[in-house]
Amino acid sequence: MRTQYDVIVVGGGHAGCEAAAAAANLGSATLLITMDMTKFASMSCNPAVGGVAKGQIVREIDALGGQMGVITDQATIQFRMLNLSKGAAMWSPRAQCDKAQFSALWRQTLENTRNLYLWQDSVVDLLFDEADNERIAGVRTAFGVEFKAGAVILTNGTFLGGLMHVGRSSAEGGRAGDAASHGVSESLRQRGFEVGRMKTGTPVRIDARTVNFEALEPQYGDEKPAKFSFLPTTSPVEKQLPCFLVYTSREVHDTLRTGFQDSPLFNGTIQGVGPRYCPSIEDKLRTFAGKDSHQLFLEPEGRDTNEYYLNGFSSSLPWQVQVAALQQISGMEDVHVYRPGYAIEYDYFPPTQLHHSLETKLVKGLYFAGQINGTTGYEEAAAQGLMAGINAHRALNGAEPLVLHRDQAYIGVLIDDLVTKGVDEPYRMFTSRAEYRILLRQDNADARLTPIGIEIGLVTPQRAEFFEQKKSAVESLKKFIHEQSVAPSEISEYLNSVNSAPINQSRKIDFVLSRGEVTLRGLIGCIASLRKYIAENNISDEVLEEVEILIKYRGYIEREKLIATKLHRLENILIPDDFDFNSLQSLTMEARQKLTKIRPKTIGEASRIPGVSPADINVLLVFFGR
Repeated sequence: MRTQYDVIVVGGGHAGCEAAAAAANLGSATLLITMDMTKFASMSCNPAVGGVAKGQIVREIDALGGQMGVITDQATIQFRMLNLSKGAAMWSPRAQCDKAQFSALWRQTLENTRNLYLWQDSVVDLLFDEADNERIAGVRTAFGVEFKAGAVILTNGTFLGGLMHVGRSSAEGGRAGDAASHGVSESLRQRGFEVGRMKTGTPVRIDARTVNFEALEPQYGDEKPAKFSFLPTTSPVEKQLPCFLVYTSREVHDTLRTGFQDSPLFNGTIQGVGPRYCPSIEDKLRTFAGKDSHQLFLEPEGRDTNEYYLNGFSSSLPWQVQVAALQQISGMEDVHVYRPGYAIEYDYFPPTQLHHSLETKLVKGLYFAGQINGTTGYEEAAAQGLMAGINAHRALNGAEPLVLHRDQAYIGVLIDDLVTKGVDEPYRMFTSRAEYRILLRQDNADARLTPIGIEIGLVTPQRAEFFEQKKSAVESLKKFIHEQSVAPSEISEYLNSVNSAPINQSRKIDFVLSRGEVTLRGLIGCIASLRKYIAENNISDEVLEEVEILIKYRGYIEREKLIATKLHRLENILIPDDFDFNSLQSLTMEARQKLTKIRPKTIGEASRIPGVSPADINVLLVFFGR
């Protein structure tokens, strides 16, 4: 058995699976080490993929040649496009998944990936190059096996020093049923890495046989569901399962408050910082003390299981209090739970210790991805894993790292935020974090990123062919709509039905479509030439959606492109790696400290560091002669 590889990935979660698949598909001999081969990409918390801004990230992973979108489509049990009442920049796909099937599909994918090897074990130490003590050389496992590699990617999730809490009881573990991991944090701390603690949590799991669903409000998927992957080889879900809306009450809240004195969140037991945007139910009661009810979502964990997930009821209160409160919710009077909610603390490494490639600044060849960087969410983790896998392979082959800019991808926003701003709580992606939301839509992720995936060699020839076909279809339909005219008589009835002003002479179709109340599907229904063109050219729904958005939002799109181009100039002004910021006394003390700690590579990066003011940026611009 071989013990020498190009890339070693530690951890089989969402980050580790994407990292290993990417590195191996690019041609690196890759070893993925995981503690349990039955739990690849396990959905430890919510059994869903996507959501606001997260759905855009999954589309981007897919566009680059990653696996998450393809596997999600195969495991989907309900699909919804969120925020359709808002502008196209806010539309976000979300899929409820069969949890067990999702993990099984990942295992099937990994076991059939060329150049990828698996090993079930726990990594307890890191190995460093004897000749260059600042370069990684491999890992040592609990079984005493030493694996060597030129690059190591750590994707340890919540397992590093993992400690779970239910009331005043606590136990070591990375998640319920799985042991914690020790040794890696200690090894890195000795190397000078800063280590912190964060906290996350998960709700109770409920036995559906003990729920009165007649008392609950069903929430159905889209009538015509879409999918994540741009590949035509995957299909939208056919038989969808409903989720259910559940509401707490004042009585539920009163019961929950009886356990506050035993809550590890409130009595000082938990030291880690929890997620602001996914708070526990006890956090909600304290933060929104005057609110008498909170909305929860009861979600199936699969097609062939009675296990349901109560989204919004994350808790670390004593199990008796959790159950008593649940039994006061309408429809759950006789509820039985499979396991209570719990909080978990774990080690993370402040991500300002990373380059944009996700390689650490202190050790060459060592990469971090996922919750180890202080993020939360499967999608954020998978995106980091994909980029770390790509960049580890590229570094070993003498290529420059792939760094996505903030106007290219939400993945670029995510990594730039982590590296330049750091985190003081678990980081979650939102559309509001992106300056160029209208450019970073879910519909055009392939147009933005698949050419890059082709260039770096991660996109397969089959996917590249499909992409070129779609790109050609988009351009052809845009051209047809721009050149083809429509007579008033053809669309007067439709315009009247949507309260749109009539046209009194023939107009180009794109002129009419640019109106907010007019839809492309509405025009297809009344313009014979347009309907014939779409039928003859077999135009897909994805193409129709992208073309409509490009026409309706072209003014906003062009404006954001112009702004992005101007700001790119700052990204082109390089700062030498060894530049002494303390030599510039015109900089504020805070700016000198922050710049020295983070060491940005460009003026653009420096401008996004908290504590570095516009006046400080002007000082740097003057110094570098710009």
